[in-house]
Parts: sequence; C-alpha cells; structure tokens
Amino acid sequence: MESTNNTGFENITNKECLEETATEAHRQNDIPEALQEVKSPSGGAAVENVMEKLKAGKNVKEKQSNDFDRQGLKRKSESDEKLALRKEARLVEPENQAVILLLSHIPLKSLMEVEMKLVYFDEGDVTYEFLESQAATHAQPKFPEALSADSLRLPDTNVPPQVDKWLQVALKDASTCYRQKKYAMAAGQFQTALELCSKGAAVGKPFEASPKDISSIASFIETKLVICYLKMRKPELALNHSHRSIILNPAYFRNHLRQAAVFRCLERYSEAARSTMVADYVYWLAGGTEQHTSKLIKLYWQAMIEESITRAESFSVMYTPFATKVKAEKIDKLKEAFTKKHPDYVEYIYTDPHGLHSLPQTADWSCPSPQSYLLTLGFKNKEVGKFLEKMSCRKLPAFSEHKAPFSPLTKEEAGRHLETIGKRILPTMDFIRGTKLTETFCACSGMIEKLQHASLLGRLQRFKEQSQVINQAMAELATIPYLQDISQQDAELLQSLMADAMDTLEGRKSDKERVWNKIQKVGIIEDFLYQLEDSFLKTKKLRTARRQKMKMKRLQSEQPC
Repeated sequence: MESTNNTGFENITNKECLEETATEAHRQNDIPEALQEVKSPSGGAAVENVMEKLKAGKNVKEKQSNDFDRQGLKRKSESDEKLALRKEARLVEPENQAVILLLSHIPLKSLMEVEMKLVYFDEGDVTYEFLESQAATHAQPKFPEALSADSLRLPDTNVPPQVDKWLQVALKDASTCYRQKKYAMAAGQFQTALELCSKGAAVGKPFEASPKDISSIASFIETKLVICYLKMRKPELALNHSHRSIILNPAYFRNHLRQAAVFRCLERYSEAARSTMVADYVYWLAGGTEQHTSKLIKLYWQAMIEESITRAESFSVMYTPFATKVKAEKIDKLKEAFTKKHPDYVEYIYTDPHGLHSLPQTADWSCPSPQSYLLTLGFKNKEVGKFLEKMSCRKLPAFSEHKAPFSPLTKEEAGRHLETIGKRILPTMDFIRGTKLTETFCACSGMIEKLQHASLLGRLQRFKEQSQVINQAMAELATIPYLQDISQQDAELLQSLMADAMDTLEGRKSDKERVWNKIQKVGIIEDFLYQLEDSFLKTKKLRTARRQKMKMKRLQSEQPC
C-alpha cells in the first residue's frame, strides 16, 4: 500500500544531491513512505578505555559539520539494483486488523548518494593541520573531520591532543597520496602511522598522554584506512579496521556508519542495519541536532533492512506495533495473523518476547515512549525457530548443541556445528538485532554467542575469520555502555569478555579458559541435567503406569469366575 504523501526521506536526498533531470526526480518522488503510516590499536588500553566509559556514562557531546561532499560513487551492477521478487514486511495494528505495508524501495543511486554524504563526506580534502597548542582550539577547523576537530574530540573535553611530529609527517604523506587518488600508497602511509601509534609515538609528550588521547588518534587513523580500502574496493581488508575504529572511539557516529558501509559492500545487510541504527542513536546521544543528517542515516538504515528482508530465504517477517505488555493470547493471535500472511513460513513461528524493536520510519530517540514493535518470524526449518526460542529464555546463552558436557568437541562435530550456526542461526540473530537497540535479558547477549562462534572458528584453525568475529564482538561490547544502563554484574561480565577477547587476539592463555566458553559449558551442563530430569520423569510415569496395569491384571485374575 503506497502512501499518498511522497515527501519523505527521498526529498532529503534530493535537496542535498546534485541537480538531476526532471525524469529522475519524478522517479525518486514516487517512492512510497509506507511504514510512516503507523502512529505513534592500543592493546590493553582499549579495555581500560571501555571501563572508563562505563563510569562516564552518556555525557557525550559532539558537533557535526554540515559540509557534505558532492561527489558520487559509481553504480553497482544492474543485477544488484533490481531483484525479481521482493518480500513484504507486514505490520499488524493493535486491533489485529492486518494491514499490508511494503517497505519503501530505495533506488541504488539514491543509496549511493546517501552513503557518499555519510561515509565519504570529507574525501575531497583530507587535511592534517594539527593544533600545537591549546590556545588555537577555538579556531574554526577548515575541514570537518581533521584531527583537530570532531573525530578527535574527547568525550569530556574540547582540547585536542598534541600530535607527535613524526606522526604528523606520516599522516601528511598519507593525505598527499589520498588527494592524488593513490589509495594503496595512502593506506601504506596510514599503516605506518598506526605502527608509530602502537610504539608510543602518538602525542608530543607520551608520558603525559592519557589513553583517551591515544585512542582518539588511533581511531582516526583506523577510520581513514577503512575509507582507503573501500575506495580500493577491498571491503574485506577494511572490515577489521572498521571494528577497531569503534573499539577505540565508540562515541563517534561516523565510525559506525563506515562499519555499516563495509558490511553493505560485503552483502551483510542485517549487520549493516544494526550499525546504522547504532550510528543514528549515537548521533542523537552526542547532541546531534541536524534533522537532515538524522534522516539520511534513517534512510540508509531503512535500505539495509529492506535488503536483508529481500535476501532472506529461510524466514519471513512481521512487525506489530504495541504499547502494553504482550500476553500469551496476544502472541497466539499474532501467530494466526502471520500464518494467513506468510503461509510458506509456518514450520515454526517465533515472536521475540523480550524485544522492543524500532523501525527507522518511526524511531525518535528523544521521545520518552517511542513507537515500539514486536517482531514475529516464521521459519521453513523448525529446528532454527526452536533454537532461537530456547536462546531467548536464557540469560547466559549456551550457543551449542553439544550433548556431552564432559567430553570435548571433536573436529568433525565442531565443523558440523559451525555450519549450522554460520548459515542458519547467526544470520537470523543478526537480522533480529538490526531493529533491536538494547537487550533486556542480558546486556551482553548476542556478543557471547559471537565469541562462542569465534572459538569454533579457532578450533578449526580458521584464524582470519576468528579475528574478524572477535573484533566485531569487541566493537559491540565497547558500544554497549552508550546504548543502555547496565548493572554492576553486566559491567563485570563486559570487562571480562573484553579482556579475554583481547587475550585471544594476542594469543595469550588457553581457549578453554575464556569466559564465553565457561558460560557455554555451564549451559551445556544445565541442558544435560534438564534432559536427565525429563528422562527420569518420563521413566517414572511409564513405570507407574506399568505398575498400575499389572495391578489391574492381578485383581482381574483373582476375581472368581
């Protein structure tokens, strides 16, 4: 169902882009705004910074520039722009009257223009004119993302760090190569700069520098490496750098947007949706007030959700707006509605009971009671749905189907389990988290599973993939304190997970000693005990029934003929 009001997100794009032909403008304005109809590298220092941010809370203020670059990206192939079939995301109104609403299709050209503004907006001039004294901090920076400006600003001060002179030389060389579009050479210079940071040559007075200073500079370099590799069309090389830029500075929203761009290039759309949603929230949290910037971010978020729904083959989706606590009978009605709308995905129907999901068309982080949604998923494979429902009922998840808690996994068992997790479970969990900002059961839920997945990759000696998964999990963990209030217990768990993840990347300690593996082992033992209990109760019931039957036979045989 198309909305009669076509003045939504696409008009934001039209205002900011280069002038287009009347035909192109007419085509973009025909896009429906359907869903709006719903009413309302520092090693251990990284771990230390996260804990400092846990204490600092959410007092983060940033200024964002309005200077958007007007260059465009090349189009992807036509096959990526047009798909033969597009699945429907449906909403069911609280009165249970089904309303079929299509997610607005975002044309590829518009998506690339939005990405240019959000991710590459400073690419025309990358300058490294560092301020050498605090007296110059009041000067207006020439370019919005120079080290003297937003991307290096610390959460609690406007004073930028004084950068080491040799690091300045390396970064100026990188800037020169970048302006000449020699991206491979620029990446090499940025790598050199990163090595200087790791050796302590980040600020002019290293013994007086705080971890925040070094983290800010290193994060800036990491994010520039991301842009270089994206320009070289090598997103697989940009991936770890995008994660590390967030680990070092999770309060800067463009770091999350660049991670989203990398995920999009790798066709990992659900994870791109998650990163964009977090970027939108962090932008608001940091004091961002430019409505057009927030709307561009939401447009990108919407496009990623649309693409992830379109490409999902094993499940289908239904969103339900709600304002009160959902009861069991309500969930039964949702399942009935889902069955009517998605008859091909009814092997197992699962409604996320703990999720307050948000959609970009109605997300308003400043609102005390924003519009929330229940997410209902229907699966073609019953086992995937059962597994997800089981996981949602546990505070500390056991991401394993291993049935023998006191014997280690064989290599063959690890391979089979990894295949199940990687292709069935994790993609679905990533999709769920694409519209779910916070976790209500356990703040670290989702990341524990990823780290358990990383252990399986390490068991099979797939170390490159393991490193990527761990870095991604650490980026998420570093961001959690900015997304929600967490308990002391969750804070201690988060610190332990971060420390063990860092130890794993650096090859310290045995993998068996990791927190997430201990959690998994406890979970497997719990499952084992529950199975023993069920087996005992079933056996007891059968034994009682058998005794009763034998007693009846005996009584019948003793009766006189």
